[in-house]
Amino acid sequence: MDLDKCYYSTCIELWIGSNYDISNVTPNGLQCTPTFLSRSPEMRRQLCAFYNFPPEWASRGLQTRDRCSFYPHHYGHLSSCSTWHFWASVIFLCLLYPVSSAAAIFRVGVVGPWSCDLLLAKAYPSAAARLAVSRINQDPFLYSGVTFDYVILDEDCETSQALSRFLNYYVQASAFVGPINPGYCDTASLLGKSWNKAMFSWSCIDHDLDARHSHPTLVRTMPMPTRVLLHLMRHFRWAHVGIVSSSDDIWVETAIKVANTLRSHGMPVGIVASVGKDMASMRKTLSKVKRVQNLRLVVLCMHSVLIGGKDQQILLEMAHDMQMTDGSMVFVPYDTLLYSLPYQNLSQYILPNNSKLQHAYDAVLTITVESPERHSFYQAYIEAQTGGELPKNIKPHQVSPLFGTIYSSILFMAHAMQSLRASGQMMFGDNLAQHARNLTFKGFSHPIRTSHSGLGVLDYLVLDTDGLSWELKPCYRIEMESDKVHFLGHSIHFPQSGPPKTDSRCWFTQGIICSGGVDPFHLIIFFFCVFLLIFAFVASVYFIRRRLNQIQLVRGPNKILLTLADVTFINPSLSNKKMSLEESKTSDTRKSISERSHTSPFSSQSPATYENSNVAIFEGDWAWLKRLPHGNFQSINPSTTDVFELMKDMRHENVNPFMGFFHDCGVFAIVTEYCSRGSLEDLLHNDDVKLDWMFKSSLLLDLIKGMKYLHHRNVCHGRLKSRNCVVDGRFVLKVTDYGYNEVLESQRFPYVEPQPEELLWTAPEILRSSFPGLKGSLAGDIYSFSIIMQEVVVKGPPFCMLEQSAQEIVQKVKKPPPLCRPTVSPDHAPLECIQLMKQCWNEQPERRPTFDEIFDQFKNINKGKKTNIIDSMLRMLEQYSSNLEELIRERTEELEIEKQKTEKLLTQMLPPTVKPEYFDSVTVYFSDIVGFTTISANSEPIDVVDLLNDLYTLFDAIISNHDVYKVETIGDAYMVASGLPVPNGNCHAAEISNMALDILSAVGTFKMRHMPEVPVRIRIGLHTGPCVAGVVGLTMPRYCLFGDTVNTASRMESTGMPYRIHVHSSTVKILMALKAGYKVQLRGRIELKDKVTEETYWLIGKESFTKPLPVPPELKSGQMAHGLQMEEIAAYKRRKAEKELAKKNN
Repeated sequence: MDLDKCYYSTCIELWIGSNYDISNVTPNGLQCTPTFLSRSPEMRRQLCAFYNFPPEWASRGLQTRDRCSFYPHHYGHLSSCSTWHFWASVIFLCLLYPVSSAAAIFRVGVVGPWSCDLLLAKAYPSAAARLAVSRINQDPFLYSGVTFDYVILDEDCETSQALSRFLNYYVQASAFVGPINPGYCDTASLLGKSWNKAMFSWSCIDHDLDARHSHPTLVRTMPMPTRVLLHLMRHFRWAHVGIVSSSDDIWVETAIKVANTLRSHGMPVGIVASVGKDMASMRKTLSKVKRVQNLRLVVLCMHSVLIGGKDQQILLEMAHDMQMTDGSMVFVPYDTLLYSLPYQNLSQYILPNNSKLQHAYDAVLTITVESPERHSFYQAYIEAQTGGELPKNIKPHQVSPLFGTIYSSILFMAHAMQSLRASGQMMFGDNLAQHARNLTFKGFSHPIRTSHSGLGVLDYLVLDTDGLSWELKPCYRIEMESDKVHFLGHSIHFPQSGPPKTDSRCWFTQGIICSGGVDPFHLIIFFFCVFLLIFAFVASVYFIRRRLNQIQLVRGPNKILLTLADVTFINPSLSNKKMSLEESKTSDTRKSISERSHTSPFSSQSPATYENSNVAIFEGDWAWLKRLPHGNFQSINPSTTDVFELMKDMRHENVNPFMGFFHDCGVFAIVTEYCSRGSLEDLLHNDDVKLDWMFKSSLLLDLIKGMKYLHHRNVCHGRLKSRNCVVDGRFVLKVTDYGYNEVLESQRFPYVEPQPEELLWTAPEILRSSFPGLKGSLAGDIYSFSIIMQEVVVKGPPFCMLEQSAQEIVQKVKKPPPLCRPTVSPDHAPLECIQLMKQCWNEQPERRPTFDEIFDQFKNINKGKKTNIIDSMLRMLEQYSSNLEELIRERTEELEIEKQKTEKLLTQMLPPTVKPEYFDSVTVYFSDIVGFTTISANSEPIDVVDLLNDLYTLFDAIISNHDVYKVETIGDAYMVASGLPVPNGNCHAAEISNMALDILSAVGTFKMRHMPEVPVRIRIGLHTGPCVAGVVGLTMPRYCLFGDTVNTASRMESTGMPYRIHVHSSTVKILMALKAGYKVQLRGRIELKDKVTEETYWLIGKESFTKPLPVPPELKSGQMAHGLQMEEIAAYKRRKAEKELAKKNN
């Protein structure tokens, strides 16, 4: 017998003991092969890796001492032995115990979360593995030269911890069944590849695991569950799917893997969610699922309710309460795809006990592995119990059908090993996986086939109830080998007698991208129609916008095309402002302002018309018309309209705004804002205007900012010169005439050769072009700015220091050398400014700075100071500030005095309080002139006015000494009140009484100017009581009193006597209560109008009152107290007659 065979089959087995897994002894049933020392280095490396020998043995060969001195962690109880002793022992044992290949043990590791998941523990993996190993070892057909054994390897329910444990299992098993958690299947497979140990798994999902070059040791014992789901979805055309899992990590990972796989097949996975253990979390998750549109199928990644899954039971019952089991969607349990669920002639024990779950489960389709009609899982389990292979104390319905999956997977591995042994190859993990192809054998409860690629091939059944009983009946068979779905004669009972709506076929057609369930052809037609609609819409918008722009050109607030009806021409000579914006047409560019004004068509004597005036009023503002040369201008081209719109959008404080385009009566002109100071050229030629450097720098900075704005808008001026820079009344410079060249070009005006004087600002590269003056450039504007800068600095025309004509200057600038430029003395401006000017007129356009750079440099020239003309003018006015402050103070004082007068006058007219107010007690005074009607009839109107004015002036002077308020005068009636608008307690009666005595005393000596012989007698009435006062009316408002007190006071006056103060008893009571010495006389009972008779009194004086009072006249019998006797004015009549007679005689 071969020494190598003898060594591996006996020395290790007998010396180390049979408890050690010697599956790493010989790979091929310990066949007699050449010795280890004679094998190739590559073969020795593979053997060392497979047997877990030290790797250095592969490089130097297995020495004699190594056969007795193994590493301590493998063979710790052996020490060294002599070479002779070793070979003697080997020969003795080889002769004494000829060992067969069955002595090697092949240990299968069953990996799963058996201790942390109670429902998975119900699969009894130990019993399933023991049964499979027992039958394999007893079956002579499955003889493969090794003895099968098993070990239960417990993994954690957390994916990360499960992977950590799996790393430690590589020495405990020769091959693995599992893992169950698909979350780390790819990692476990790569570890199996590294260890070269086979992995037989039914729960791995990723398609990438089917790649043999990446995962050579992985074998799928069942079809991939997602393939089964895809067959169902394709058959019923349910593309929109959602996935709900329990909160356990193994099921969350399963849901993620299922979702990714379905998405890789183009299925629209609407939602992937997990539910918690509490009811609120489940309801929240189901609400999210319910909100997903077009959802047809919901995959439940959790333990099935049919094997005791409580999470699925609660979820289905809650879905039923939320009306999600009405047939709009179908629920499919995932875990039933992993085993063969018993169903033949069997009612599910959990369904008849719960009516809500019964109705909810009507919306569930159960898919499971098909088993023979009379050999279900329960029957197979009972047969094993009957044969004494399984304990009888565990009933079949207490065991999870996953028991059969574990059993079949181990049996699958045994058949693959038998195929490997028959091929004569070494027993490595990749070889074992390679021989899992084209196998056929009987599993625990159903036959198993494998394809040519080594994948398990099974048939599945779609189970459903008939709505009457709770027995699951097969409705469809899914043949995984032929990828077909067959109807089995029993229709699916959908809630509300109908399945969920179907989706488009394009979801299930390979090579076609489906979007929203629309077929590709229809999608192309749809996008083409959308394109046509968009094109039509854009075209419509373009033409409508074009039409609106044409309408806006002639009407509306923003119209551009103007006619004589829109503007009014005026003669600017009528204004004090000077205007000289129009470019001179003469040859002398240095013509003075007075000379240009002399040749102007304006005349102060002639009326302004469109023929002789360029100034007009447009929308209330002065405007300037820049006339275009005469040409063919029958219509405005569309390109010209675009130029007008661009010019209309220009808005900057240093850009003269474009107001419109005038075209009428053969005149065509650009309308801009009128600037009263004229052009910059006019300002520079005006000797009366003294310009210091601050003033000049302010003008230049305005020009820089205006041109910077235009260049930022990518607008080239092309005609920039000092004549096209205007200055408004605030000395703000504005750029004008922009867009002029574009209008000429768009309207195709004939080119007119400009005069040499017009080309002094033109850049040399433009002078060399075919049409100088018509085309401009951004760099050309920089050159033009430098010439304007020279004008401002020296306060003179361009090139004024050169004694040459404009024609000669233009020719030298156009054709250097020598370089022809202005010469500026450093005395005129700072050196930095002169250097900047030279940079701007550089001969090479690309070396000229931009206006942004010019702006930055110019600010540095002024050291950051604001170069504002207003600031300069304010500095000039600082010397007048003191006088101005004093003047303001004086004017303020005068204003305050006038304000006080106004307030006083207003107070005299109206009280401060204008709100209606009720007063408990006030005293009202009324008086009138006795015989006023007779006096008026015998007097001129002017005399009556004088009488009342003199009398009321007297009264007003008297009442100013008392706490009373004058209410009003009506004719000869005079009304005064006290106690309002400011209450004064009970003093109102005394104040009115004192005033009445003063008035009566003054009237006794009052004389009318036109009738001094006639006495003026008044009646006075007083009354005290409540009243309401307030301001009435908006136009000439008046402060009025209302109440019975006012009426009674008026009656007291009308029933009184001349030169008498008629007082009501209410007033007398207050006067007596004051004890101020008032003297009253009882008049008697008087019948007041509309009132009963009451006692009234005469106020005849006061103890402290010393002024004389007039004596009341005696009334004769039949004489009324309201009239004036005619004899009393007889003398007045005689004198009047004498005056009239004298007038006639004269």
